[in-house]
Amino acid sequence: MIRPAVPDDAPDIARLWNHMIRETLSTFTTQEKSVEEITDMCHARQDAFFVAETDRSFAGFATFAPFRSGPGYAATAEHTILVTPEAEGTGTAARLLASAETAAGRQGIHVMVAGISGTNLRAIAFHAREGYAEVARMPEVGRKNGEWLDLVLMQKNLSASR
Repeated sequence: MIRPAVPDDAPDIARLWNHMIRETLSTFTTQEKSVEEITDMCHARQDAFFVAETDRSFAGFATFAPFRSGPGYAATAEHTILVTPEAEGTGTAARLLASAETAAGRQGIHVMVAGISGTNLRAIAFHAREGYAEVARMPEVGRKNGEWLDLVLMQKNLSASR
């Protein structure tokens, strides 16, 4: 089941997000998210933050926010999507992404962007299957754990799919 995220989801979201931050090169950040920060996001993004549950168990989340500041980018958003290891390969990520895209489309978002670490080949393949096209590869723009990392930008025109 996919549903809007609520503040009570913040500890599960933080646990999953922070594991990815600590243990992988899938994000360039090293700053973990606090439960309070995620609680604030749940309030601020009421129509842009979703949680997946299976058998009443947390299975992942998706959220989106403006791609860049400024009025010229108002119709472009960037998403974040993560699922638990148990939910991988079950279609949960696709359902979360579809929920985020539908909500974004209702809010007038024309293009959804995915910023993906070049090391995250599964995410690149997933987004390609979901209709995202690679539009840029920026070599060595990120650095984490002593490694230079490429940023892969993929995008999907949401207006075209309506």
